[in-house]
Parts: sequence; C-alpha cells; structure tokens
Amino acid sequence: MKRIASVLLGVTSLFYISCSDADELNLTPNPDVQIDSLAVFTVNNAFSNLSFNNPLDLQATGADSTRIFVAEKGGIIKVFNNVATTEEVTTFLDISARTATASELGLLGFAFHPQYTTNGFLYVVYTPNEELAVVSRFKVSETDANMVDETSETILLEIPQPATNHNGGQLAFGPDGFLYIASGDGGGSGDPDGNAQNLSNLLGKILRIDVDAMDEGLNYAIPSDNPFVEEENARGEVFAYGLRNPWRFSFDNQTNTLWAGDVGQDEKEEINLIVKGGNYGWNILEGTSCFLENDCDDTGLIAPLYEYGRTENDKSVTGGYVYRGDALPELQGLYIYGDFVSGRIWALDQAGNNKLIFESELAISSFGSDANNELYICAFDGKIYELAEVAEVQP
Repeated sequence: MKRIASVLLGVTSLFYISCSDADELNLTPNPDVQIDSLAVFTVNNAFSNLSFNNPLDLQATGADSTRIFVAEKGGIIKVFNNVATTEEVTTFLDISARTATASELGLLGFAFHPQYTTNGFLYVVYTPNEELAVVSRFKVSETDANMVDETSETILLEIPQPATNHNGGQLAFGPDGFLYIASGDGGGSGDPDGNAQNLSNLLGKILRIDVDAMDEGLNYAIPSDNPFVEEENARGEVFAYGLRNPWRFSFDNQTNTLWAGDVGQDEKEEINLIVKGGNYGWNILEGTSCFLENDCDDTGLIAPLYEYGRTENDKSVTGGYVYRGDALPELQGLYIYGDFVSGRIWALDQAGNNKLIFESELAISSFGSDANNELYICAFDGKIYELAEVAEVQP
C-alpha cells in the first residue's frame, strides 16, 4: 500500500501500533493531569555559583541523593553536591585527551550501573576520532568516590561513524537491567546510505545489550529476547530502528515507557514511544511526512506520538523526561522536553496533548534528573537550570 501518512500537528496518535503494543505502553492518560490548565512556569539557575563548558548530560547515581554529575562535550564529567549554593566542583572523569569534539562529536552521554554502589561501574559513550563512537566501561577509584580510574577503561562496543554529526549518544539502563544506547544514522543529509533502515548495522537505532554477561568474542552479551537475534543479516544488538538522530531518550520510572526525541531533517521534529522491534520510519518518512518521494510505503511503520514543524526557530528537539518529582505537582506524569535552537519547553501527555510551558531562549542540550526525580536543564550558556512555577502572572 502506497500512501503518505499525515496528521494535523498536535492531533497525533500511534496509528501504526497494534492494540497489544499500545497496552504495553500504558497509554491511558493520567486523569489527574489537566494539561490545558497548567500554570505558568519559568526557569531558574539551579546552581548559581557553578558554570560548565558545553554541558550535555546530567545524571545521578540512583540511591545517592547528595551528588549530581554533569558531562561536558569536551570529554569531562564533573561532580558536585546537590545543594543550590554549592561552589565546589571536582573532576570525576577526564578523557578529553582521547575525545574528538568537531561538529557534534564529543563525550555524548553516560550512565551508572544499577549496582553502582557495589561495583562502581560507569558507562560512557564518546568519539575517540571522527570515524568512530565507542561505548566504554570505567570503574570508580577505590580510594576516592569522586574520581574515576581513567586507566580502567574497557571498550564494550564500537560504532563506525561515516560523518561527524548524528551520533546520538544517550545511555540508560532499562527496568530490565540492560543497557540501552541511542545511535544516530551516521550523518549526511537524508541518510544517504540508508543506515536507519538497514538492520545489518548499528546506525539509526536504539540498541540493547547485557553488560553483566559476555558472549563469545564480545565484551557484553546480546539479550536472547532482542527482536532480531534470529534474523539473518541483522545485528542482534538492535532493539528499535528507523531513527535519524535520537537526541535524548529516557524511561518513565513508573510505567517503564521509553520516550525518545528524534531530530528531524527539514520538516518535522518527533517524540516517539519506543517499543521492541519498532520501525520509526526514517528515512522513508520524516515524522508523518513522506521523505522518499519514490518509495513511501508506510506499512508497519510507527508514527510519532507527537511531532512539531520546523520553523525559523524550532529546529532541533531535545528529548526530556516524564516528570516524577515532588516540587512541581502540576507536571506529575507529563513528558517535559525542549528545542535546542528556540529554547522552548513543552509538556506532553500520553494522549498526545501538548502545551508550551516556557520560552527560555536557552540552547537546551539535555535534560536530566536527580535521585529525587527532580528535573534539570543543561544549556550551552554553561548553566544548569530548573523549572519553577510562577506564582502570579503580571498583567
């Protein structure tokens, strides 16, 4: 069947997912969330005495509510106390000497092992040169909890990079204990090599590996229930595919739903709900618009939960988090995300209802959350911000 998928902006649905998949995604809207009546929000500098160099990831270690870790594009992870007035920052990991940073390259993401408090394992994705991204494991120093042993690196996975952009780079452990990895399509306009639709490579995908076991010849294991492990000419690490540049994904820690922002080419920015084996359409479709004019068969493709059009300002989605903190109860259960170019921040519910909640004019590179599920915003002005409710709107 040949047709061009289309929906009105803001009235989107998962119209290619089967009912069983939709049930697994817990798509029933939260009855306590009234997105149309949300308060007015602003952003505050969360740590006014601190500044970073192109911060692009923020993480905490789960049970440890006292520290926050921030990755800088240049290859450094900083650590500091989770106190608004803190003035001291220390270097947790410095791999700047082995990190290429041209264009979209750099230290792109990191994640702590779920048993970090006992094994001290940190996982990092970075680009050692312009043709490669690697996922590596490091171990925290045995004598200093605020420092990683830089000699402890074990490279788990290498992903060839045809160009210096569309590298993805998010890492996160899922509720199943496996490590999920976002990989872009390898760069170049329009995915010229068709990587995102090619199951024989790792580009344009969400990958899933088991870091607690090893298959023969690998420094990790491929989960036996990954969707393509038995398929000929397919990489077993692939969990989902058809993505252009998934820049930031996250798990909702109450529903286990996997949300991802996927940066568009010319027309559409996407928010996707990722399911095992799902094909999200790139480069056949861009969002719900036909991208390949001579081949636009959308059979079996999964449309975004929400998409927005590219304008003069809105040009690069930055995926966020479903808010599960306590400080902003009105946002409970809503997915908070932004745009790197415009600085706009939106709230999106699981029914696809979307609302602009603040126009920040920040270059929003990433969102992150602490051990208390409070949300933070990394911006390329070097600051870490937090959302705050405006008590009274001035006339």
